[in-house]
Amino acid sequence: MTPAMPLARPVPLGHRSIAVLVLTSLIGVAAFGWPLLAGTGSAAVGHSADAPWLFALLLPLLLAVVVAQISESGLDPKAVALLGVLSATGAALRPLGAGTAGLEPMFFLMVLAGRALGPGFGFVLGSVSMFASALLTGGVGPWLPFQMLSMGWVCLGAGLLPRPATLRGRGELLLLAGYGAVSAVLYGTIMNLQGWPYIGGLSSSVAFVPGDPLSANLPRFLVYCLTTSLGWDLPRAVLTAVLCLTLGTPVLRALRRATRRAAFAAPVAFVPPQPDHNGELTPRTRPTPPCPPHTRQDR
Repeated sequence: MTPAMPLARPVPLGHRSIAVLVLTSLIGVAAFGWPLLAGTGSAAVGHSADAPWLFALLLPLLLAVVVAQISESGLDPKAVALLGVLSATGAALRPLGAGTAGLEPMFFLMVLAGRALGPGFGFVLGSVSMFASALLTGGVGPWLPFQMLSMGWVCLGAGLLPRPATLRGRGELLLLAGYGAVSAVLYGTIMNLQGWPYIGGLSSSVAFVPGDPLSANLPRFLVYCLTTSLGWDLPRAVLTAVLCLTLGTPVLRALRRATRRAAFAAPVAFVPPQPDHNGELTPRTRPTPPCPPHTRQDR
């Protein structure tokens, strides 16, 4: 039996796109992790009240550059249409569990879409979906660029998961369910890291102390996560895993069927007319004549 050909990705990543994506991710790591990574004499420590706002202004520009670069490398009209449908669906799913113990059904769709459509499309989808959901729910604020980058990472990671030929069916669903659960917890953790430094009124056991070494601030941050967000992150992880296991097969099949029918990598070729037996040029394909209308007599 001839092995099935791999599906064409709607957004293939070129060398420039990968370089821009890696650079933006490194800056994003600095934007999230500066409270734990900055040294005692770092300039970020001296401007701990201004650093979150600086990164909040910088990240949207970087995300715009990444999306523009990825679009330039191959975001055709069919990919744009698919992106619009999936981002609108993700934005509509997010409010369904908002305010209820962290239940966010949006995550499972982002994981499955990143897996089926690839890392380039996944990163753009995660960022655009989070932006659209913020507009829908009124959640626009300085935290939005961090949410967009984090969700882009979630979808990017799903697209980068290994694809051995033997990993099909239940095994693939188990892989995606495990990844979805872990990424849901990590998403909440890094978003905690974004807001932790400038939340006032915290007790000394969980508060960020500018200038303290990593050995002192890291335990405070872990206690902060355990006491404030773990009750939200774990239900999100469980829901994502359950939805991946129960709805993963039909959703993946639908996404891959859409990718196959869209034929993103199909070359466009213009075939000249071919001569018929009379020597006249006729098109390769002729339109099918319309069927005559059916008539019936009223009884």
